[in-house]
Amino acid sequence: MQEDFHYYATYCAAMLAGYSHEESLDICYSAQFVDLCSRTVLVKLGAPAIAATTQLQLELMDARTDIAGIQDITRIWASFHFLPRDLYANKPKRTKRYLHKYRLICGPNGDLVKKTVELAKNRSLQSAGIAMHVMADTWAHMYFAGTPSLVINDTSGDFTELTGETGEVKITFRHNPSAPDDLENSIYTNSLRQRDENSIMNLGHGRAGHLPDYSFIRYRYMPAWDEYRLTVKDNPSDYYKAFSQMVYAMKYLIGDRADFEIDRYDQDSVSVYEDRIREILGRRRLSASDDWKAFGEELSGETIPDFDLDKYQDEYIQAPSERKDETFIGRFIQGAIAQKTMVSEAIYRSGNLLAGIVQIGGS
Repeated sequence: MQEDFHYYATYCAAMLAGYSHEESLDICYSAQFVDLCSRTVLVKLGAPAIAATTQLQLELMDARTDIAGIQDITRIWASFHFLPRDLYANKPKRTKRYLHKYRLICGPNGDLVKKTVELAKNRSLQSAGIAMHVMADTWAHMYFAGTPSLVINDTSGDFTELTGETGEVKITFRHNPSAPDDLENSIYTNSLRQRDENSIMNLGHGRAGHLPDYSFIRYRYMPAWDEYRLTVKDNPSDYYKAFSQMVYAMKYLIGDRADFEIDRYDQDSVSVYEDRIREILGRRRLSASDDWKAFGEELSGETIPDFDLDKYQDEYIQAPSERKDETFIGRFIQGAIAQKTMVSEAIYRSGNLLAGIVQIGGS
């Protein structure tokens, strides 16, 4: 997902869940900051590198792909962007090495989604924002894994966009990361196929480009993990479920619900605006930020400021060491470390070492 959903749509969901304007801004800022809190940013702030929730392209280009490097990559991407659906999934006649990667495939409504939301309960608004980012990405990034893997994340080059009732348009890929996607001509950028199993080009949904991040698109493709059989991804439907589930989850976090259950959605609050939300999700463009922003401002009657990466950095830098945890970024860092620790421990407990050897109960 992109800023349009992680920032503006998350604000809308928080408002519908009952948070105030200011609280909703803290939540959606934190949700978007997950995509930007790299080691580069943390080093600049003098903050602990362990709190990194993403890796910049330049960082990934320099990343090692030996076992230690793979574990570092997996801890970040599986914890925050490709939350595994089933760490005990099985597939007949597969090696343990294959299954360890197969079990990291992302998807909604797994046990780790429940643990992610429950972890944020009674914590900071920053932790709520982190949880909403992770939950939303389980819908957008389903069928891909947050670890480099050709046998899991590779796809064939045959992608087809499904339009209208029966229309189909062949998708063309190019490998120029500086060129914007061309929606009019169905030309998108994806990663260059590499035969090396652990190539960084085979991380996440790189082989599908930004298709998983666009709410409007429905497409058919053939993933490696399913033996290159045809799979259909319906983003408008999935994103609507993601939005409805975020409202449900945040009502639990705010205290309106006693328990959080997977595969539950807040239809009561969302259905009133269903036509508006589906229109936003289905409109074909590179970013839906303007539409989500307008919707959010109608809900609250307040102005939603643009996301500003530098907004809270001076507060953190200038705070004395004993007070840094009380700053906005300090609370985000605590939430990020808690989330990464929880997911890494769960992967390790399942007998999978791809996120490293974890001292259970440690930090």
